[in-house]
Amino acid sequence: MAVSISGVALLGIVVFILIRGGAVRLGPALACAAFGFFLASTGAAPLITDAIGAVTGWIASI
Repeated sequence: MAVSISGVALLGIVVFILIRGGAVRLGPALACAAFGFFLASTGAAPLITDAIGAVTGWIASI
């Protein structure tokens, strides 16, 4: 049985664990989130989306 999870939910869980574990402070985590929002509105967003799709497709084919 395959379980699919949203990339946003997965990354949110990872960030939450890193903040709770003390590996990442709240300030840098919020700065990275803001950078992600600004990056999503640039011309690089489709390229990044395609690259992530290619990697996840490659992993799924293994």
